[in-house]
Amino acid sequence: MAKFLSSGFWENVASIILRNKLLILILVIATTVFLGKQWTHMRFTYTEANLLPDDHEVNLEYNTFLDKFGEEGNLIVIGIKNDSLFTPQVLNAWNSLSEKIDQYAEVTLSISLKDLKLLDKQENPARFDLKSFIPDSVTTKKQASDYRKQLFNDLPFYENLIYNKETGTVRSAIYLDKSIVNTPARRDFIVNDLIPLISNFEATSGIKVRTSGMPYIRTLNSQNIIDEIGLFVGAALLVTSLIFFFFFRSYRATFISMITVIIGVMWAFGFLGLLRYEITVLTALIPPLIIVIGIPNCIFLINKYQHEYKMHGNKVKALQRVITKVGNATLMTNITTASGFATFILTESSLLKEFGVVASINIVGIFLLSLLIIPIIYSYMPPPKEKHLKHLGKNWIEGFVNWMERMVRNHRIAIYVVSIILLTASMIGINQIRISGSLIEDMPKKTAFFKDIKFFEEEFDGIMPLEILIDTKRKKGVLKLATLRRMDELSQVIEEQPELSKPVSIVNLVKYTKQAFYNGAPKYYQLPSSNERNFILPYTSSFSEQTNLMGAYVDSTGQYARITTFMKDIGTDKMERAEENLRAKIKTLFPEDRYEVTLTGKALVFQKGTNYLVNNLVISLSLAILLIAIFMAWMFRSFKMILVSLIPNLLPLLVTAGMMGFIGIPIKPSTILVFSIAFGISVDDTIHFLAKYRQELRASKWKIKKSVYASLRETGVSMFYTSIVLFFGFSVFMISSFGGTVALGGLVSATLLFAMLANLLLLPSLLLSLEHNIANKNTLKEPALQIITELNEEQEIENDPSKEDHTH
Repeated sequence: MAKFLSSGFWENVASIILRNKLLILILVIATTVFLGKQWTHMRFTYTEANLLPDDHEVNLEYNTFLDKFGEEGNLIVIGIKNDSLFTPQVLNAWNSLSEKIDQYAEVTLSISLKDLKLLDKQENPARFDLKSFIPDSVTTKKQASDYRKQLFNDLPFYENLIYNKETGTVRSAIYLDKSIVNTPARRDFIVNDLIPLISNFEATSGIKVRTSGMPYIRTLNSQNIIDEIGLFVGAALLVTSLIFFFFFRSYRATFISMITVIIGVMWAFGFLGLLRYEITVLTALIPPLIIVIGIPNCIFLINKYQHEYKMHGNKVKALQRVITKVGNATLMTNITTASGFATFILTESSLLKEFGVVASINIVGIFLLSLLIIPIIYSYMPPPKEKHLKHLGKNWIEGFVNWMERMVRNHRIAIYVVSIILLTASMIGINQIRISGSLIEDMPKKTAFFKDIKFFEEEFDGIMPLEILIDTKRKKGVLKLATLRRMDELSQVIEEQPELSKPVSIVNLVKYTKQAFYNGAPKYYQLPSSNERNFILPYTSSFSEQTNLMGAYVDSTGQYARITTFMKDIGTDKMERAEENLRAKIKTLFPEDRYEVTLTGKALVFQKGTNYLVNNLVISLSLAILLIAIFMAWMFRSFKMILVSLIPNLLPLLVTAGMMGFIGIPIKPSTILVFSIAFGISVDDTIHFLAKYRQELRASKWKIKKSVYASLRETGVSMFYTSIVLFFGFSVFMISSFGGTVALGGLVSATLLFAMLANLLLLPSLLLSLEHNIANKNTLKEPALQIITELNEEQEIENDPSKEDHTH
């Protein structure tokens, strides 16, 4: 490793790069073409992000449920809240819409006014026949009015499933084929068939139709994510290129940097396809992340090239020094950043592992691209003109550097006081931070489908499924009257909770059979007694053969039953309290020796996954901090340097977490990467500063103050450029329609400013204040790694790998 990072090694690297320019460019182009072809294997996930390991208890319970009853997130609902529905013309059009939807192969069952089945008691032989609620077209207003009255007054079985008695809202339930729910066929049906049918009904009837359900929400939300990936990668490139040009005033420097990061983004998509990973809520962040890492590389390399050329006017020597000096330090910064993301590979979550793999590979990839493309392209171009170097001596940049030096020289106490105040305030804010396990919190609030989610929450108490799986431990145990009564009592507890909708289970159907037995009188919609059950059973035998409703809520053996309810978009705290209340009641109602009851469903799995992700974030971030702390100690052969290097990097993270608490931004999958990104970037700045500081120490014969100020002046400009470009680059994400993307962009932008100031003010202040204890000749005399090589200029010219003239 030491040999790998020695000055001789980097001289050889410079020689190889500058002697084999054309070959390397061909290899870069060939690799880009190869990875570009892998784009065909990219696919977007058609399921919610599963944040849990495959063998996690919650996942195993959910998979057990799926084995018994299949995919539960296959329900789409369409609803109308309009008094004119029960008029002949509109009612017939609504029924016609349901008939058209039902004809598609992707739909296995639809329950609408047209499809409603009534249990009709027959005596000879004893049976229940199923007859249609609306058998024919409606021709008169009286017919329509009678249907409305019958629905709202005589059919409690369908209450909160098809209608809301209080508001008059009516909806249809569309159950998709479970085999297509997590495939592209789901999107094709919803986008190409269902939405046009609904739009046509709205156009002809003039009535607004509300549409929701997890398959519908996931489809439109995924489409928004797809649209915004391209939008924000393009916008980030545009903004960063404009800011980059403002600083460097060079079209070619801007163009070269943009080409480099664009190729890096292409590689990122290519690796996703090559590894056959799905684009998920986390991996979708990798392309803009590559811009985040790539732009600093370009800034440091180009700034160093122009700085070197301005000093001695030799283009080839400047390019060689870019590779030998900045290349080494840039490698270290990228390795530490990649290592931080690679810690996610150590988790047991496949989602986190995939993110860690792709992010770390591409961070190393963008380093290689920067190191290869920038020197090679500049070697083919004429030397920088005076106008390209003007930015190095701009008055306002010089003023900024002078301000930093004055602060560090004369106001270190003020810097420490401000840091302590920020730390104290952050601790208060961190105590107010919350965790969000909501499936829909990040969805764009201004879209029609989000407004429809809120509509169904108000009218039918939610659309996110929560399932209760009951194992009676014996065949046909579900239909035992004792089991049904326990299920009914649990259903009443669910109904009393404001966060949950009225549950649906076999209990509803059994109650309806008793009502039908008593000729449809609504007051008999209740569980039968033991004696009544004996009278009713002969009627249900034929009925069970005519309907598949029972199969949806009881398995074929009669051992397993499900109770389905739906949740509102509630906070994690309320969800946990609701879960706790249900588990307490379940424990009371269902003895463990006779029943095994499991709470599951997508909403619960997602909430548990978010908690798991937060715990893994703490572990991964701790591992990253430990790894980089060890690296710093090894690099400088001084564990004391850990204090100096980590304090300016941890403070911005704490300030960011405190901001999240004060502003009310929760910890969730979309904001959880803020800390990893911020830590990686701030550590990069620290390494660049300390590397330059070590170089200046040796050059000045261990004059610490002189070395600190010299390091501040040279690296300060690059850090400032980097932070400003990244600040505006991430700020672009704040125009997103997704709350999580807005929060990510805003928080990272703010954190980058804190990190820049911490590394330019707090870090040099600590070096100066602790110079006799930490930053002295004894502790820094012999580093394990030589980050910046000290090359003899005459030796550089003698070993110059290029054949070009050196007299530029």
